[in-house]
Amino acid sequence: MESTGTNIFAKALFRKGAITFMLFAVCASANSQTLAQAQKWFNDGEFENAKPIFQKLVRQAPNNATYNFWYGACLYETDEKEASEPYLEKAVKRDVINAFRYLGKLRFDQYRFDEAVENYESHIGWLTKKKRDTEQAEAEMERLRQGSLMIKAVERITVIDSLVVDKQNFLAAYKLSRESGRIFQDPDKAGTSYCNEMGNRTFHCDNHNGKLRLFGATRLLEGWSQPEQLNGLNDSANINNPFMMGDGQTLYFASDGEESLGGYDIFVTRYDAENNTFLKPSNIGMPFNSPDNDFMLAIDEFNNIGWFASDRRQPAGKVCIYIYEPNPSKVTYDFDTTDEELMTQVASLSSINKTWSDTNRVQLLKKQLAILMKGKEEKAERHDFVFVIDDNRTYYTLSDFKSRQAAVSFTTLRQDTDQLRKTELELEQKRDAYMTANDKTSLANEILTLEQTLLKLQQAINELTAKVRNEEMAQ
Repeated sequence: MESTGTNIFAKALFRKGAITFMLFAVCASANSQTLAQAQKWFNDGEFENAKPIFQKLVRQAPNNATYNFWYGACLYETDEKEASEPYLEKAVKRDVINAFRYLGKLRFDQYRFDEAVENYESHIGWLTKKKRDTEQAEAEMERLRQGSLMIKAVERITVIDSLVVDKQNFLAAYKLSRESGRIFQDPDKAGTSYCNEMGNRTFHCDNHNGKLRLFGATRLLEGWSQPEQLNGLNDSANINNPFMMGDGQTLYFASDGEESLGGYDIFVTRYDAENNTFLKPSNIGMPFNSPDNDFMLAIDEFNNIGWFASDRRQPAGKVCIYIYEPNPSKVTYDFDTTDEELMTQVASLSSINKTWSDTNRVQLLKKQLAILMKGKEEKAERHDFVFVIDDNRTYYTLSDFKSRQAAVSFTTLRQDTDQLRKTELELEQKRDAYMTANDKTSLANEILTLEQTLLKLQQAINELTAKVRNEEMAQ
């Protein structure tokens, strides 16, 4: 009987073990199928579908470096970038090749550009060792290196305010004076358009051979000229959002070319009248540009207020409009002496009050902006300027002029007056710096040059003032 009982017990154990093994095999098979499906979704770019499966696998095997990579990459691709960090870091420690790439992308987004480059160098090193193609990784690393250079030359600007608006109607946030021309969306064109103050020169964006291009047209006596593509700009990139400064030569635009930090960046160029072309454009750098899309820079020289748009840190369909005070000349932060966290904040504009060096000045600018915005919204009658022609005539807008030539001369007068104000401000800054400078010789030469420039500007303004009056009275 004992032998029989033992056999029955042994058989029961065997059956239980067999069932357990079968259950394990079924679960393993199910997990294998689930993993295979998640990998397919991942490779097809369906990260939202793959993410919960990889999350479950990481919970089951938290030390599995490959699972950590897949889950971290899915988090990154679904805009949970900060949450992806610990998983990507764990995968990098175990030398998962593509984890270096994703951690490099994350460091790039965090403005930790040198670390981003280091991760990409490791990524490319492993690809080379495994005899895999490195072309895409090397192209991506060029942007990281560009970011590493840009953050060392961040322009010091004062951002007065920022507002989040719908991307479809973002131009409504730009409140330009008449002298600055107007920017608008032409329903017959692919991008934005710009028309100058006089209404005789336009720039617009449109499709051409599969790319967005900029075109210009001039108003002639018999009507508008045929639009011509602007020469000298990057033909391999999309180009949009033109804005021409009052000098008729300085052109800002947005482009997604190789020299862009990420998506669209803002560039500047100048017109070369002698060769009928534009000079090689320059990326205007940070804080205007970021790893995201940055575009449509416009400057109201009359009120000394600038605007530009960016979708950094914004949900789909929204953009942030930054309103700032343009500098008379570019001034940058000292990268070596500026706190690293502050440098990241001013470069990325994560906190605009970090750009404020004079709070009293900011309050004045905010009041000026509020008046400008209110005046535009109410569409009230405005006096753009006050200019006395004679005892009986005082003009307030360009449309008051009867003489076209007088209006053109007055526009030049306004530009010279604005330049005079900017030169006076720069001279004041140089004189202040001279008081505490160790090397006073170079500053003394700069001050002397500025003083001479002021004298020439004042003489030109006096002559132009008389010219405008004479031209208008002769009408």
